[in-house]
Parts: sequence; C-alpha cells; structure tokens
Amino acid sequence: MGQQQAQSPEAVIRVDPLGMPWRTPDPFLFCVHHDDRYPAGNERFGPQASLAGRELGQDFGGRDGWNMYHGTVVPGFPQHPHRGFETVTVVRSGLLDHSDSLGAAARFGGGDVQWLTAGSGINHSEMFPLLKRDQPNPVELFQIWLNLPRENKLVTPHFSMLWSHVIPRHVAKDEAGRATEVTVVAGRLGDVKAPPPPPKSWAASEESDVAIWTLKLEPGARWTLPAAARGTHRMLYFFRGSALKVSGRAIPPSHSIELRADIDVALENGADVTELLLLQGRPIGEPVVQYGPFVMNSRQEIQQAFADYQRTGFGGWPWPDAAPVHAREEGRFARHADGHVERPA
Repeated sequence: MGQQQAQSPEAVIRVDPLGMPWRTPDPFLFCVHHDDRYPAGNERFGPQASLAGRELGQDFGGRDGWNMYHGTVVPGFPQHPHRGFETVTVVRSGLLDHSDSLGAAARFGGGDVQWLTAGSGINHSEMFPLLKRDQPNPVELFQIWLNLPRENKLVTPHFSMLWSHVIPRHVAKDEAGRATEVTVVAGRLGDVKAPPPPPKSWAASEESDVAIWTLKLEPGARWTLPAAARGTHRMLYFFRGSALKVSGRAIPPSHSIELRADIDVALENGADVTELLLLQGRPIGEPVVQYGPFVMNSRQEIQQAFADYQRTGFGGWPWPDAAPVHAREEGRFARHADGHVERPA
C-alpha cells in the first residue's frame, strides 16, 4: 500500500453570525461595532431630528440608521464605571468626547484610538458630539474589551492615545496588483509594529501575541494572513463586503471566523471592497467573573468592586453633568490626569 499524503490542518475552526456584541476569545472579553449614520447636529451637539418614539436612555433600535444609546441629548454613553480590564476604542469616523473621574478628557476620531486601562477603577463617559450643523455626522467605531491578568487588575487607571498618524498601515499587492491594507493598532505584522499599549496591558509583552488589526481588501484581492504563535487565539470579523473565501471556504457576510492561529491563512475577496477586524492573543487562562462593568477573578472580588465604588465613586465626578461634551471649537486633544495636554501632529 502506498504511503498516504499528510493532510494540511483545517484553518477555519468555527463560523458564526455576528451578534450584538460579537463573540470574543480569551484574552478579549467583548467587541462591539457602532456604525451610526447621524444627521446634521443641533446647537446642543445632538441630532437635528425628532427624538419622538425613541426609548431615550436605552435607544439601541437603529431607527433611521442611528441610535442615541444611553444619551438623551447627545448620543453616546454617559458616566459609567469600569474595573479590572481595558477598553480599546477605535474611532474610524466621527468624534468621541471622553471625560473621566480623574479629571482627564479627550476628543478623538478619524482613525484615532484610545487605550484605557481601567485597573482599580474609573468612571468615564463616551459621547458622540454632532458638530456639523449643515451635513450628516456619521460615527463608526469599535470598542474592544481586553482582560487584565490578576496581577494587574488593580493597577492605577491610565490611558494612552494612539493618534491616527502614528498607527502604521501595511499595504500588500497581489500578483494582479490588487491591494490589501492592514492597519496595525496592536501587535506586529512583519517589520510593521504598532505603537506601544499602556504599560500594564496584557498586550505590552510580545509573548502575549496580541494583535488588533483592521483589513481592507480591494475587489478580487488575495492576501495570506501569516501564522501566529501556537496556542494563540485568533478571530476574524467579516463586517463589510459581500463575498470572501478564507482558506478556500466561502464565508457569508456579517460572520465571525475562528481560526487556527499557527498556520498561514489565504484570504480571497469577492467583487466588492471587504473589511475585516482581526483580534488575536495568547489566552490569560484565569477565571473570569463579570458583573456588568466589573471583570475580576472571583465573586468576592466583584462584591468588593461594588463596595469600593459605592464608597469612593472611583474618584468622584468632576464634571457638571453625567454626559459632558467639549467646546464646539475644540479640536482633537487629550488632557491627562496630571494636566499634560497632547494633540495630534
């Protein structure tokens, strides 16, 4: 009997419809894609449109192509606490106004990323000011929650700004000249390395193999996603486009693809532009106990988080209301808790 040829391992492990939120693997906890086609804004930075019929304070229905979320005047997410993990907020279009219990503030968008280590606890608000009064104000962003290991659950809160101009973009062209652009928010793609995340992040060590990338494939483009380390968890999210093949397998639009990380994966696009989000990382492998905005390792630690929040308010709230927005004329900026102000170049 002749020797059988060894079979290549299957690259695609699992395919699921995208829900709300998207399914994420350890070390990630949560991922949501907000894509709102807001109309022109009014004098109060809210939509220049009737809010009648919306469930204000809990508006997630997508009526007219946009949501107010928890906002009642300006769309967004007023004051709320976090402990024990990080938020990575990638604002692809529009603007986000950040304010927090440490007195820090920021306005960012157009490809900027805020990477916030909640650590021992922080209150913050995330509002979407609609500054343009004579044209639409689309807002598109990802918010990704990345867990912290036990040793860093209670570190001092901190955020880093990754301004759009410092986030590297790698462009590869296939034999027919069709481009795939990879925006490297975290991790490394060949010689292309992302800006450093906050110092206590799980992503701060290269051994964690954390990557957060967005991929944009021209119609018909082919590109090979290079292998990551064995034991790494890897997910692709097919959020825009009409047709895609992953390792030869046709994937329906609006689906997530769990991949085996330690082998190269061939991507072949269909007739339209396709966009994907990639999340990968070595699992932390510790117990995860979550109650709303708190993510710890045990139920007792969750109870302590509530007690601490009730006692301290994680620093209180130094703003005049629960949903502050910055001045209309203010550009993109970040003012940190120590008073240092930075702006994109």
